[in-house]
Amino acid sequence: MQTIGKLAQTSAALWILNVWFNRFNKDTGYRGGDATNMKEEFATYGLPESSVYIVGAAKVGLASAMLAGHAKPQLVRPASIGLAAFMAGAIGMHIKVGDPVKRYLPALSVFTLSTVSAILNGPPSPTETATN
Repeated sequence: MQTIGKLAQTSAALWILNVWFNRFNKDTGYRGGDATNMKEEFATYGLPESSVYIVGAAKVGLASAMLAGHAKPQLVRPASIGLAAFMAGAIGMHIKVGDPVKRYLPALSVFTLSTVSAILNGPPSPTETATN
């Protein structure tokens, strides 16, 4: 289970970094409404342009903390929970504008990976602590 938790942790983090650094200005086919880039997508949701940068910084920070969690495991659970919360919000925004499920499958996938990471990378059980 630990391997699955680490894979979920790494996958969710790298996915977010890819979206915010490599796909920010690209039409991916998963954007909300008729948006063709990140700024248009946030506008579709009725959010101010400043929220693009606030949400982006938070998501990139959480993804970075998840990766840093390989060296500092205490970072993983709070960062994973935070990212899962953001992804729940993203799913809600897609639903708000009437997007089909296909449009929010990536958000749902990262939500699932983050949730799995939070659960499987939690504090060690008493038996794990005793054997180490």
